[in-house]
Amino acid sequence: MVKTKTIFYCSNCGADSPKWIGKCPNCGEWNTYVEEVVAKTASTSHSALHGADKSNARPILLHDITSDEEPRIDMGDGEFNRVLGGGLVRGSLVLIGGEPGIGKSTLVLQLVLRLEGLKTLYVSGEESAHQLKLRADRLNHQNSECYILSETNLEQIFAQTRNISPDLLIIDSIQTIYTELIDSSPGSVSQVRECSAAILKYAKENGVPVLLIGHINKEGSIAGPKVLEHIVDAVLQFEGDRHYLYRILRSIKNRFGSTSELGIYEMRRDGLREVSNPSELLLTRNHEGLSGVAVAAAIEGIRPFLIETQSLVGTAVYPTPQRSSTGFDLRRMNMLLAVLEKRAGFKLIQKDVFLNIAGGLRVNDPAIDLAVISAVLSSSLDASIDYHVCLTGEVGLSGEIRPVNRIEQRIMEADKLGFKRILIPQNNLKGFDLSKVNIEVVQVRKVDEAFRVLFQ
Repeated sequence: MVKTKTIFYCSNCGADSPKWIGKCPNCGEWNTYVEEVVAKTASTSHSALHGADKSNARPILLHDITSDEEPRIDMGDGEFNRVLGGGLVRGSLVLIGGEPGIGKSTLVLQLVLRLEGLKTLYVSGEESAHQLKLRADRLNHQNSECYILSETNLEQIFAQTRNISPDLLIIDSIQTIYTELIDSSPGSVSQVRECSAAILKYAKENGVPVLLIGHINKEGSIAGPKVLEHIVDAVLQFEGDRHYLYRILRSIKNRFGSTSELGIYEMRRDGLREVSNPSELLLTRNHEGLSGVAVAAAIEGIRPFLIETQSLVGTAVYPTPQRSSTGFDLRRMNMLLAVLEKRAGFKLIQKDVFLNIAGGLRVNDPAIDLAVISAVLSSSLDASIDYHVCLTGEVGLSGEIRPVNRIEQRIMEADKLGFKRILIPQNNLKGFDLSKVNIEVVQVRKVDEAFRVLFQ
């Protein structure tokens, strides 16, 4: 008879304890410990799951290891390839997380249906084969070598992989998969940890890339133990406001590429469409004569695009003025308002200030600071900014405009979209040849100089 014991796991970090405790000593979170019944056979080797032999790995000298680039699989999607660093590496384990209904399963199924000549096994623990067929018909793509399996038992999944020998394995989602070696419910800390470790072993030993779809919790991080993110080779976050059409695929961790890459999609009835030039979709260019709008030359990862920053400033009705920001860090906006009041002399202490990044995007690039304070001042003065002008620059606490990176790409993107003038920080060109562009470049040193150029 298999002996069992009760262990308490932290649902945030995966730390275990023989008894319940209120505050996790590892991550510091409160009330995160959950009770699970674990069999002593849980430590059994994962080789029993998929019939693999014991590893014969031997130490290798560092200089004997070849540094050739990993062969990659073209996924047939330029945005997805960009985020992965050029394609999917064989034997890699990629985790895709996102809010419910944001389009994770649609994105992965769309990728699978485009992969002609690649045998794929799509394991769904949440939807039936009939539901997946209806979604595939809506996407208008066909793949003659796409196998569908509605199963949540890990042992059965590995049995089917031995029969089919797929070139690509999809697990939707990892929180629904369970193994019989663990006496706890699917989605628990121990089940997610053991199942992901077994899937990783299968991927590495057979050279089969695996895409895992994962749930997120209310804080926005991947649900389950933190060790899940450590196990996988890449973590991709699929995000966006479901009230808008645009979705962003962001790389949080990538062992085979850069984590500064970004993919943008447009949600449509027939699936997700790649957005190769996001600037043209994010700019409406119909704000001529309207105050409170400034165009910023931003960069996410290594990708430049122009976005509209919109602001509304009004007299406060309540004793405490309102400060609201959508798509921009609220604390940074408060800092910029303090700079605007102290260094430029504009009193906003009795004003409500609302800020919005158009298109439903969330931008973390500090180079849009200049556009933010310009939009706020434009709304406060009720004076419009010329819609042929865009701005870029980080604003410091002393009111100076600090240099930003990749200034050449920002200027060329503004020139490509037909802007006539761009304001940039002083001494930020670093030998850039302005004869290559047909846009006027104005260098400013402080915020008051920028305001004189914009509102003269």
